[in-house]
Amino acid sequence: MDRADIVHEAFLNRLAAADFPAAGETVSLQDAGLSREALAGIFRAQVLSRQLDRISRKLQARGQGFYTIGSSGHEGNAAIAAALRPSDPAFLHYRDAAFQIARARQVPGQTPLWDMLLSFTSSCEDPISGGRHKVLGSKALSIPPQTSTIASHLPKAVGAAYSIGLSRRLRPEHLAYPDDALAMCSFGDASLNHSTAQGALNTAGWTSYQGIALPLLFVCEDNGIGISVKTPDGWVAANLSQCPGLRYVACNGLDVVATYAATRETAEWVRRRRRPAALHMSCVRLYGHAGPDAQQVYLSKEEIEAAEANDPLLHTARRLIEEGICSADDILAIYDETGERAARVAEDAVTRPKLKTAADVMASIVPPARTCAPTNGPSAEARAETFGAPDMRAMAEPQHMAKLINMALTDLMLEHREIVLAGEDVGRKGGVYGVTQRLQQRFGPHRVIDTLLDEQSILGLAIGMGQNGFTPIPEIQFLAYLHNAEDQIRGEAATLPFFSSGQFANPMVVRIAGLGYQRGFGGHFHNDNSLAVLRDIPGIVVACPSNGYDAALMLRECVRLAREEQRVVVFVEPIALYMTRDLHEAGDGGWTRTYPAPGEAAIGLGEVGVEGDGEDLAIVSYANGFHLSLQAQKVLAEQHGLNARIIDMRWIAPLPQQAILDATANCKKVLIVDECRRTGSQSEALMTLFNERTRQPVSRLTAEDCFIATGPAYAATLPSRDAIVQAALRLSGPRTAASGA
Repeated sequence: MDRADIVHEAFLNRLAAADFPAAGETVSLQDAGLSREALAGIFRAQVLSRQLDRISRKLQARGQGFYTIGSSGHEGNAAIAAALRPSDPAFLHYRDAAFQIARARQVPGQTPLWDMLLSFTSSCEDPISGGRHKVLGSKALSIPPQTSTIASHLPKAVGAAYSIGLSRRLRPEHLAYPDDALAMCSFGDASLNHSTAQGALNTAGWTSYQGIALPLLFVCEDNGIGISVKTPDGWVAANLSQCPGLRYVACNGLDVVATYAATRETAEWVRRRRRPAALHMSCVRLYGHAGPDAQQVYLSKEEIEAAEANDPLLHTARRLIEEGICSADDILAIYDETGERAARVAEDAVTRPKLKTAADVMASIVPPARTCAPTNGPSAEARAETFGAPDMRAMAEPQHMAKLINMALTDLMLEHREIVLAGEDVGRKGGVYGVTQRLQQRFGPHRVIDTLLDEQSILGLAIGMGQNGFTPIPEIQFLAYLHNAEDQIRGEAATLPFFSSGQFANPMVVRIAGLGYQRGFGGHFHNDNSLAVLRDIPGIVVACPSNGYDAALMLRECVRLAREEQRVVVFVEPIALYMTRDLHEAGDGGWTRTYPAPGEAAIGLGEVGVEGDGEDLAIVSYANGFHLSLQAQKVLAEQHGLNARIIDMRWIAPLPQQAILDATANCKKVLIVDECRRTGSQSEALMTLFNERTRQPVSRLTAEDCFIATGPAYAATLPSRDAIVQAALRLSGPRTAASGA
């Protein structure tokens, strides 16, 4: 017999026999500030959540419902919802159906039963995900959809809370949360152990410890087990109560009155103090972990029955009877009517249309554009005040890439007050390479934030801020460090529009110093020549400039993409070219550029660069490879009579396919120069593109499948000017300058 049926029958039998679990210590309705009507409403939310769990299991058995994680045993979180405001952004644990139902009762016009059944049955009419996943979430209820099971939503909850505090000082155009809101984030006791959760808790405490506003309520729903692994007794309390900068409060989630009281008092403290707190709600887990999980494999019969004996619905039913709010017959009527209604509505939900085509599924990968106030660039007065006369003169002189990116960031921050930079060392120091130098002095520490050293928290900060109308520009110091936090882009930032049908977005521009060719400061942690971790994430934009002029114009386009089109953009800055001034020989200044004045047309997404008009050979590259290819172009022309055209891709994702094909169309042959590794690099996609779409002979030169060494061999595994020349000659055949053939 299904455990859900056993729990169902036990509820009916024990209700009829007035056989309720012991109450334990509790608080009065008056002391809790909870009305009789509100308590009855909480119970109705609990019952609907329970009946939805029962229905979803039956639908799944019939092949009409899909992957399900139930909320049974956690229904005490309905009291948490009742104690908060519907305008408080809630980043929910996957067992929080009762929370969403209870919150829906606070907002007129909501239909949680219908909405959730559409989600359970993967209907394309599901109002949150459009049938893409069974998720909790609602735009009207300020609940962004979560699909995480490993607490990866905690860092962005920290970011959302930070943005609420910051929004009092800076008012973004698309502000989403009220000034007196708090961010709520719930998770399980097993997830507490994940490094992502620990990092988020540490970041919240670290921020609060410094007196920075962070109105955040963590809620750990502790049922004592993570899938099959038990949580040691007392571990959650020991962990959360020892977090510096966080207030710790415990409550019994089986007692909704006590839970409401604890949440209400803690939430008021968070709002008033604008500091974070952790609410530890004990509860039980009924049934298995999810789907077909059979808990009898790892739990004894006695352990399973002990949890079922503490059914939270029985606890609330007892309290309703004791308070004289409902009789046992009233409670039975609520339970049966809710179950019958849920079953009836489910039969209608299964008939609703489903996603059918790839286009249907992919429709929400890219979020919708939004209207932004027009801007005309920073005023001359603001620029003069910022740069000063000497620097204004310097702006007319050729500069290296690092300086030009700094100037572009300055102009963008003058133009858009909602832009906030954040990262390790970006403030006082100005970044490892000085790219953000003096920006904190100009714009203040609230807009140029020196973060703690935790890449997950840096990106989470940006995700949360992006959801509240800011345009964050987080920095990851080195590309290799991204791997510590890549799921914040893949599993959180990029998926939010997808799983919300474009209703939620977290626009940002992630700056990352990367790629190879550093001479004196390197090794595989400071030189990482692989962009594969970014290229396969649907929906994101990856930009990679080769020179300072392009970098400034592309950065403006990246910010536009984030502000107006709500895109997640990654701006990869080639470290070795930051300070590069020369192209062919020392002192020629061939790689410095003048700063493009504000108002100059940006380099649009998908627009490639072309140097030369030779038709013998097209060399397609980017970043350091473009720099080296221009060096090779000169050698090929002067020493071998081969006229090459050099294409700078600029945009790594989405790959500017048609622009590349157009730029190389009248060239006899094509050489791809890719400084990333042979396996998993852009060259693979480019080779496929040319072989599928053209008849041109094509070859590629890439880095070896190897990490990068420190010291004299820093470039031994990477393409070089001479290697490009030799690859071009092999592809084109030997030529001489004299014969031209």
